[in-house]
Amino acid sequence: MTRIVCLLGPTASGKSELALELAARIGGEIVSADSRQIYRGLDIGTAKPTAEERARVPHHGVDVVDPEERYDAARFRAAAAAAIADIHARGRVALVVGGTGLYLRALLRGLCPAPAAVPALRAALGHTIAARGTAAGHRALAALDPDAATRIGPRDAVRIVRALEVGLATGVPLSRWQAEHGFGERPYDALVIGLARSTPEIDARIAARADAMVRAGFLDELRAVIARGVPRTAPGLRAVGYPEMLACLDGRLGLSAAIDATVAATRRFAKRQRTWFRREPDVAWFHPDADRAAIADRVAAFIDADSATRGA
Repeated sequence: MTRIVCLLGPTASGKSELALELAARIGGEIVSADSRQIYRGLDIGTAKPTAEERARVPHHGVDVVDPEERYDAARFRAAAAAAIADIHARGRVALVVGGTGLYLRALLRGLCPAPAAVPALRAALGHTIAARGTAAGHRALAALDPDAATRIGPRDAVRIVRALEVGLATGVPLSRWQAEHGFGERPYDALVIGLARSTPEIDARIAARADAMVRAGFLDELRAVIARGVPRTAPGLRAVGYPEMLACLDGRLGLSAAIDATVAATRRFAKRQRTWFRREPDVAWFHPDADRAAIADRVAAFIDADSATRGA
C-alpha cells in the first residue's frame, strides 16, 4: 500500500508550521484536509498557507471551489486520492494535513455509503433550523437518531440537517448506516500524528490568531468577497469567524465584540475537533513544541522503512 503521513489536530495547534518543516525534510507535498481552505478568496479568515509557503512546498486541495459551492467528504476523498497517487508516482511523499475529522476518516477508513442528498428535504430542514434554531434541530435529531445526536454538536447545523435528512428520507438512522459500514477500509499505510496541546494553550493561540487576522485585513477581505456578489448565506461564509465578521460589517457587532465572538466560536470548534480526534484509532499523539524532534524522527523512520522496502 502507498505510505502517507497524516498530521491532525484542532485549529491553532500548529499543524501548518510543522507540516512545512516535515515536508522539507522528507521530500513531501502537502494535501490539505481542511474544509475551509478549499474556498477561493477566503484566505485570511481560514489561515490559508501564504503564497510564499506554497512556493516552498507544493500544496494540494487549496483554492478548489468558490465560496458559493458546496464541497463534501466524498469530493474531498476523490480529489485527495488523485493528489496522493500523483505525488507517489513522482517519488514524493504525501503529507495529509488538516483538522476536518470527517475528511481524514473518509480518506483513511472509507466513506459510509449513505443515500445521496434529497435537495427539497434538505432545503426544508435548513429553513426550519434557521427559523427555530440549531438547538431545536438537535432535539429533533435526538428523538430520531439518539446515537447520531450524541456525536453531533448542538450548534453543528450542517451535520444536524444531514443526519435528519438521511433518517427521514430512508427510515434508517444515519448512525445505523455508519455502524454497518464500520469504516474498516484501509486504502493506505498511514502514519497518523496528532498534535496535542493543552486547552489553555489552544485558547491563547486562538485569541492571538483572531487578533492577527483582523490586523492582516480580515474585514477588508470579507468586504471584497461580498462586493464580488457572494451571498452572505454561501457555504464558505459559514466557516468560523465569517458570520461574526459579517455581523461587524453589517453594524450588528462592534469590532471588539466581533473578535470576542470569533474567539468564542473558534474555541467551541476546537473542542469539537478534540472530541472527534480522541475517538480516532491509531493516532500517535505528540506536543508540537516539546516533541518536535521526536515527531521528525518518527516520520523519517516511517518513510525510510518504506524506501528500504521498495529498494529491496
